[in-house]
Amino acid sequence: MRIFDPHIHMTSRTTDDYERMYAAGVRAVVEPAFWLGQPRTSVGSFIDYFDALVGWERFRAAQFGITHHCTIALNPKEANDPRCVEVLDVLPRYLAKDGVVAVGEIGFDSMGPAEERAFRRQLDLAVEFELPAMVHTPHRDKEGGTRRTLELVEESGIDPAMVVVDHLNELTVAPVDERGCWMGFSIYPDTKMDPHRMVRILQERGPERVLVNSAADWGRSDPLLTHATGEAMLAAGFSDDDVDRVLWRNPVEFFAQSGRLMLPGQDDAGAATPDASSLFEGNSVLRGQQVR
Repeated sequence: MRIFDPHIHMTSRTTDDYERMYAAGVRAVVEPAFWLGQPRTSVGSFIDYFDALVGWERFRAAQFGITHHCTIALNPKEANDPRCVEVLDVLPRYLAKDGVVAVGEIGFDSMGPAEERAFRRQLDLAVEFELPAMVHTPHRDKEGGTRRTLELVEESGIDPAMVVVDHLNELTVAPVDERGCWMGFSIYPDTKMDPHRMVRILQERGPERVLVNSAADWGRSDPLLTHATGEAMLAAGFSDDDVDRVLWRNPVEFFAQSGRLMLPGQDDAGAATPDASSLFEGNSVLRGQQVR
């Protein structure tokens, strides 16, 4: 089983997670720009974070045989903080970089007017840079938030095939499907979706335009739930090819629209052989004696 996790926050995970993920078949990831769990107090905090996403984290993943991509954005939760909004002027610098495969996460958290202004502006940036958009749907009033999300996507003029609307459930999948957007599902231990609910949705509508992710972060989450979903699909009678489509070929197809995937080949699940002696700006993931 080869796995491309299209939404996972590896900055908040450990190197043990990378090792476990590789052993489970994960060979590529996309890490969306996220919030810290506490308020950022300046634009400089974002700049350091974005630099880490396109630099150190890509290096760290490669040391464990995993190809790391990212998306860049002002996330919805921090769009409400006036100290953070200035970062919108910084985004174009990062949206032009290699390995940045979408604008995201954008969308709604509490559905305030500041969030909507940031959402509109970042959809415009996705159109300008010809990048896909990764859209976060709110945890509260998910149905209403999804409806408003789809209205703004349509108003922006972006091709729906360039948009993944994420964190969907049984109540929100149909309107997103009808608009022609990609459908993202986060598999969590307690909330959002679980592998068996995900299997039922796949049985009802098929695997087309479906992205399954772990969305693992610093909260209670599990970076191996993509693998668990693949196992649940097989147990329910899906074929190996169906699993490969959902867990590998679909995310490759979606993010390939950016023109910036860094895989050895679209059908190649391999990654560069890790070099334990390599450094990133003088730093290593190793501790203690280094291999030279």
